[in-house]
Amino acid sequence: MPENVSENAVLEPPKAPTLLQLFTVFATISLYGFGGVLPWTYRVLVEERRWLTAEEFNELFSLSQFLPGPNTVNLSIVFGSRFRGARGAAVTFFGLIGPPVVIISLLGFLYVRYGEIEMLRGALTGIAAAAAGLLIAVTAKMALPLFRRPFGPAPFVAAAGFIAIGLMRWPLPWVLLALVPVSLALAWWRATR
Repeated sequence: MPENVSENAVLEPPKAPTLLQLFTVFATISLYGFGGVLPWTYRVLVEERRWLTAEEFNELFSLSQFLPGPNTVNLSIVFGSRFRGARGAAVTFFGLIGPPVVIISLLGFLYVRYGEIEMLRGALTGIAAAAAGLLIAVTAKMALPLFRRPFGPAPFVAAAGFIAIGLMRWPLPWVLLALVPVSLALAWWRATR
């Protein structure tokens, strides 16, 4: 530990972010997120700012997936409201949505005008590949807390979800209706043992 940092300073949890910090962080995340902002959201909230632990992020993201609407938008609203109530939810929502709406509107205009250029199509293919790589990386990071705990039912539920949706191609709502009660029952059973 560096000499100029006290032991208590290292152990203190980070302070709740201000409304301006919430807006700035989510606006920055939205500008990094070509192909999706989930990898950047995890990196900033868990690894850089340390506003959430990996487990807390997974819990918020699980709730966000269960709610209707875009997962990361839901996560931003839940996260903002957790720290600053309704104003925090609004600030994180507009921080996450505002900059992309402006940029996509401008890019849409340019694409309509210049979309037939072959070099532009190649660039979009490269961006799609990079986004897929980021998504694979964040999925691996999010899975780590499942395997760090003493081995329990969580990896089996995750594997069942992957098999049902990814391999069997079953509809997501039906898989959720089946796995959520099973997951809750297993978590309750494990907690009461």
